[in-house]
Amino acid sequence: MNIALWVTQALLALVFGMAGFIKTFQPAKTRATFDWAKEAPAIVILFIGVTELLGAIGIIVPYATGIMPFLTAWAAIGFAVIMVLAIIVHARHRDTRGIIMNVVFFVLSLAVAYGRW
Repeated sequence: MNIALWVTQALLALVFGMAGFIKTFQPAKTRATFDWAKEAPAIVILFIGVTELLGAIGIIVPYATGIMPFLTAWAAIGFAVIMVLAIIVHARHRDTRGIIMNVVFFVLSLAVAYGRW
């Protein structure tokens, strides 16, 4: 179980870290790639990106170092919240593929939150 949780945490850190990096440091690419970003204010895109970057760190570092390991579960809960909000946005844009991916990452995030609680 522990290995499965670490693999899932690594996957979440990789996915959210890359997405957060693009939203934070390449906002023009974000606007060109994602339909929802075309109408979102720049500060919202930046906020989402920074949140995802911090979550990518928080899903690994606290549990790996043993320093405040409960933060790993909270980071996973934060990812689940981001995914619920993303599902709403993708539903507005009728983006079925985006919704499916969001649901997958929502479930993975909840699994890590439960496993590391």
